[in-house]
Amino acid sequence: MDEREFFRTVAERTGLSREEAADLTRAALEAIARRLSEGAVGDLVLHLPDGLDATMRGVKGRPNKRSGLNEAEEQVAERTGLTREEVHAGFREVLGTLREVVPETEFDRAVDQLPGEFRRLMAEGTQEPA
Repeated sequence: MDEREFFRTVAERTGLSREEAADLTRAALEAIARRLSEGAVGDLVLHLPDGLDATMRGVKGRPNKRSGLNEAEEQVAERTGLTREEVHAGFREVLGTLREVVPETEFDRAVDQLPGEFRRLMAEGTQEPA
């Protein structure tokens, strides 16, 4: 999957334009990287499409279970101008698409460093209606 395909996937799954999906994807990846160790970011970057790897590379962060999803969504909404609902759905789809391009071991290792809200967010998209 290349960078444009990543954006297209997020756009299709969220109903956002490709430009909005690209902005959201970059902002979400940076927000995620700020909450991970350098090693986890490095592992993810190895598997990202060209262009997106640079988005995460160089972002300084550290594992922080207290800097939760709500704060990340606020940061992304402020940066992109999207609504909180769009950002919430977008975060879920960015994580879901990331899961598709990164090997399971590296993805799980990274997500384990994030607050539990991020894992619950990913589960929202996989639950079937009752």
